[in-house]
Amino acid sequence: MNEDLRVVFESRNRQSCADRALVLTSIQIPHQLVDDGASCALVVPASVSARAMTEIQLYDEENPPIQPKPVQQVEYQNAVPGLVTYVLVICLVAGMAGYSFFQSNWFTAGRVDGELIRNGELWRLFTALTLHSGVKHLLSNLVFGIFFGLFAGRLLGSGVAWLSIVLAAATGNALNTLLLESTHRSIGASTAVFAALGIIAGYVWSGKLMAQDRWSNRYGPIVGGLALLMYTGTGGQNTDVGAHLLGFVCGFGAGLLLIRLGDIPKDAKTQLLAGATAFGLIVISWVVALVV
Repeated sequence: MNEDLRVVFESRNRQSCADRALVLTSIQIPHQLVDDGASCALVVPASVSARAMTEIQLYDEENPPIQPKPVQQVEYQNAVPGLVTYVLVICLVAGMAGYSFFQSNWFTAGRVDGELIRNGELWRLFTALTLHSGVKHLLSNLVFGIFFGLFAGRLLGSGVAWLSIVLAAATGNALNTLLLESTHRSIGASTAVFAALGIIAGYVWSGKLMAQDRWSNRYGPIVGGLALLMYTGTGGQNTDVGAHLLGFVCGFGAGLLLIRLGDIPKDAKTQLLAGATAFGLIVISWVVALVV
């Protein structure tokens, strides 16, 4: 190619030049790739440069560059009020139950009891979430509850997060009771802890808050949630695996529902109302449990 040459395409991406060179090859336009290491140029004889540029333009119009999907921007909320309330409620109930306040056996009054729940004592679905069998049980649920509650509160706001957690956990307790024998009994906030984990997984996955191009990213929140469930929720002789699993499943469903409901109000009034409702459900349930 000794005649006058014209540059018809230039790019730092050699593959882009090679693709357009194939276009020129297919229509038998003589061309040459010039690569200086920093960029690549496609040159043709001046006599066919106009035709070459037209063909390259047509190729570009038929093959627009793939635009990466924009990553959803998350506006993180203040999770501290919900975490503080969670710690206070769990510790306060632990202390009052340990000293049998109001001359009542809090464990008998508030634990999950399959037979009694089936007979209508639905408040146990909530009260059992605040009872623990010992210091180790209490500390474990405090640590994991704070950890998962932090992420849930940051995503949804303290009030909405904990109202969702309480309702999902109570639903998990109800399903666990229906699926097991009527003699089933259990206590502990672990159902709520795994409901929080499920809410995070369901909300992040359904809301596409992670990059969705690769399958590993699309299903990452689900896989991660199940992995944490398997790692932290299936060990120990007295572990209620069913409650943990159903807490996670109900939480996951709650996360999906929250996405379907649309934008969650982030204002302080809505968050306070939701948080007060969650707190009220626990308090009213305990009042009923200790009075009946």
